[in-house]
Amino acid sequence: MPEDCTTCGTCCFSHLQTYVSVTGDDHARLGDDAETYAEFDGNRAFMRMESGHCAALRIEGGRFLCAVYAARPDTCRDLARDSAECAGEIFSKGERPLVALRLSAARGR
Repeated sequence: MPEDCTTCGTCCFSHLQTYVSVTGDDHARLGDDAETYAEFDGNRAFMRMESGHCAALRIEGGRFLCAVYAARPDTCRDLARDSAECAGEIFSKGERPLVALRLSAARGR
């Protein structure tokens, strides 16, 4: 297990466009950032996904950072580091952040 979520970022990756639900409270907490990072599918909102990960994910200096960390949705808040759910995320898709890091390095970020 990573000692710090910023060295992992696995939970931010998914090919599903409806991966991270955004509740009304989440949307309000996101404030102006909701326009940038959340999108609606019918009457339900989700964090926007791009390039196989949450649009709020930033890869900087080999670290995975959340552009809206203080206002992140409850789904993100509820996933505890080193929990069984965290381990499941790493087991099922742990290679995705590594690929993103390689692509980021190739682009010089």
